[in-house]
Amino acid sequence: MIDSIDRPLVAIVGRPNVGKSTLFNRLVGGHDAIVEDEPGVTRDRRYGDADWDGRLYRVVDTGGLDLAAAKREDASLPRGIVRQALLAVEEAEAVVFVVDAKEGLTPGDYDAAEVLRKSGKPIIWVANKIDGAGQEPLANDLYRAGADEVFGISAQHGRGMPELLDAIVARLPNAPSINDTPEEPEDDKTRPIRLALVGRPNAGKSSLINRFAGEERMLVHEQAGTTRDPVDTLVEIAGRRYLLIDTAGIRKRARIDAPMEKIAVAMAEKAVRRADVCVLVVDAKEGLAEQEAKIAGLCDDAGRALVICFNKLDLIDQDAQDKLRENLNRQLQFVPWAKVVFASAKSGKGVQRILDAVQGAYAAYIKRVSTGELNRWFEGIVTKHPPSVFRGHPVKLYFIQQPQSRPPTFLLSVNHPEGVHFSYRRYLANQLREAFDLDGTPVRIVCRAKKKGRRYTSGERG
Repeated sequence: MIDSIDRPLVAIVGRPNVGKSTLFNRLVGGHDAIVEDEPGVTRDRRYGDADWDGRLYRVVDTGGLDLAAAKREDASLPRGIVRQALLAVEEAEAVVFVVDAKEGLTPGDYDAAEVLRKSGKPIIWVANKIDGAGQEPLANDLYRAGADEVFGISAQHGRGMPELLDAIVARLPNAPSINDTPEEPEDDKTRPIRLALVGRPNAGKSSLINRFAGEERMLVHEQAGTTRDPVDTLVEIAGRRYLLIDTAGIRKRARIDAPMEKIAVAMAEKAVRRADVCVLVVDAKEGLAEQEAKIAGLCDDAGRALVICFNKLDLIDQDAQDKLRENLNRQLQFVPWAKVVFASAKSGKGVQRILDAVQGAYAAYIKRVSTGELNRWFEGIVTKHPPSVFRGHPVKLYFIQQPQSRPPTFLLSVNHPEGVHFSYRRYLANQLREAFDLDGTPVRIVCRAKKKGRRYTSGERG
C-alpha cells in the first residue's frame, strides 16, 4: 500500500468560517474535523488521505487566513494560526482557495489571494455555499480577485464536487495510482505506531508533537485549549514511523462550558480509541490532579498501552521529581504497569526516553506468547500459588492460552470461573507481565469453563 507520506499534498486555505473544514471532511470521506459556525475553530494543520478517479493524494486543512487580525499588536494567537496556514501552503503542491459565495468577496479575501499568488503554487478557486442553481451567479464574484476558473460548490451538500475533484487531480500529475502497488497488510512491527498525546490543557502536548516532528506542526500558545481537533502527524524518527495524534486537553466535564470544547473533548476521547499507545502528558510544575486519574482510567478502559510523561522537567528539581513519583504511586495505583518518564519538550531533554518507553509499551501491547510457552510457565505458577477454595470445592486451573493481543488477552480454562477471585486474576496478570515483559500495557484475564452444556465466562483486567 502506498504510504500517505508519498502522496502529493493539497492545502485548503481561506478566511475563517468559509467552510474549509467541511470541504476537508468531504474530500477525506469522513467527519474528522470539528465543524461549527464559529470563526477560528481550526487552528492547526490537519492532514487526511483522499483519492479520486483512482488517484491518491493528501489534504491539509488550515486555520483561517485572517491577515488583518494577525497584524494587530496583541494578536499572537491569530499570527500563529496564519503562520500554520502559510506553512501548509509552502509544503503543498496545489492550493484550494475557498471563499464564502453568500457573503461575497471581502478585503480579507483579496489580501489572501495576493499572498497565495506570490507563493507560485497552482491555485484552485472555490466559491463555497452555492446550495442551488439560483445561487450560481454568486460564484462569478471570485473572478474579480484574479481567478482564471471558479468552481462553485456546496461542501456541505456535495454539489459541484466532481468537477472540483477533477481539477484537483489534474494539478497533481505525479499523484500515484491506487493500483501502483498491491494492497499488502502491514506487519504490526513495521506499521506506524499510533500515538495519542492526552492530558489536561496546557500540559505541553503540542510542544512535544513539534519536538518529535522537528518543526512547528502544532500551534503552541500560552492560552489553554489551543488545540481543538485531534491532529494526526506522520513522522519517521530513527527509522521508526509514528502517527502522532495531538488532542484537545481533557478537562472535568463540569468545567466545560463552550459547546465547541465539549465536542473537542469528545473527539479527544475518540482519539484514544484510535491509538495503540497513549502518552499522558502531565505538567510537572503543576503536578498530578484528579483529572489525570480519570484520563489514565480512560486509557485503561480502552485497553491502550500507556506512558506517563512528566513534562517541563526544566522547571523542577530532583526533590520535586521524587515527590511526583510518590504521588503517582498513590493517585494512579490502578495503572502500576504504565511506563513513567520525565522530559522537557522545550529543551529536548528526555524526549528520546519518551520514544523508548513508547516502543517498549507498544512491543508489549502487540506481543503474543505461544500456548506451549504459556503452559510451561502456568504449571509452575499454579504449583507455587494455587487459587483459593470456592464454596468448599477446589478451583482447578487446566490450561491457559492467548487468543488475542492489542492488549494481550489470556484465556484461562477453569472448573469454576466465578471462583477465581479478582485478586488472583490480578496476581496472574502481574506474573504474566514479569515473565513475558508486558510492562506498559494492560493485561486482560478471561476465565472460561464448559458447564452443563454452556460456557460461563468471567473476565478481569490487570
